[in-house]
Amino acid sequence: MKILVVGAGAVGGYFGARLIQAGRDVTFLVRPARAQQLQRDGLRIVSPHGDAILKPKTATSTEITSPYDVVFLSVKAQALDQAIKDMTPAVGPDTMIYPVLNGMRHMDSLVHSFGKQPVLGGVCLVSTDLDEQGRIVQLTPLDKIIYGERSGEITTRIRSLDETLRNAGFETQLSTNITQAMWDKWVTIASFGLITCLLGGPVGEINAVSDGKQTALQAIDECAAIAKACGFPTPQPHLEYVRQLATDKNSKFTSSMYRDLQKGAPVEVDTILGDLLDHGHAHHIEAPLLQACCVHLRVYQNSINSKNH
Repeated sequence: MKILVVGAGAVGGYFGARLIQAGRDVTFLVRPARAQQLQRDGLRIVSPHGDAILKPKTATSTEITSPYDVVFLSVKAQALDQAIKDMTPAVGPDTMIYPVLNGMRHMDSLVHSFGKQPVLGGVCLVSTDLDEQGRIVQLTPLDKIIYGERSGEITTRIRSLDETLRNAGFETQLSTNITQAMWDKWVTIASFGLITCLLGGPVGEINAVSDGKQTALQAIDECAAIAKACGFPTPQPHLEYVRQLATDKNSKFTSSMYRDLQKGAPVEVDTILGDLLDHGHAHHIEAPLLQACCVHLRVYQNSINSKNH
């Protein structure tokens, strides 16, 4: 299978590198400057599972002349529109688009651009960051991807994708209920984004102060209540797992949104938190902490935008 990874950042770069190491046919769709950097320095991974420096195949949007079997779409929400334009030449009648973006809003954009047929559902569970040297640093051992047909069927094509992605140095799961899995992840990342960004620190520091634990639990309850109202209730074991992580007094965990905030980088406020809040409003669910965090991050985002113009 010919795989095109759109985005050689912290997530796409990590999984693309592992696929290359496992002998899969991978090309990265990148901007010219990133292509030059990768050819010069290599794709560098720092990980509990082993470090790596690879010289991957790269292509810019003008260099794609034929369709790929799989487009592994891994970009931040703010880069999605441009990514869709850039990857269009790679999408043929039999191409599978496997997106691992946060939230659910990107699914509508992809279906609008390419129709329902190519678009799979996807979840990616990994904590990675790009450091100042451009290396992809894996922060925890977890690295798992989940994929499936949005209909829940086990089709011939999803089996072949499963065979391609399995045994490539990370955990995989073929799901017959991928939309639920996407909602479960959304509740998780929204909860931790909300907790760490609104309360301004790692999980352990929040739990070390009075009312910290109760506020963290309230944030999770708000996000889970919205998912339930939308018809995707978070399974109880998963909810307990999230609550346990969010109330660990020794945890140094922060969300990727919080790390972006600390760097002065753009944050995915509208796709992770704002869209969830909109779903809550539509179902008349009160979510005061979620609303406060959206306002806080939108004010921050506006200040970033004004500095960049």
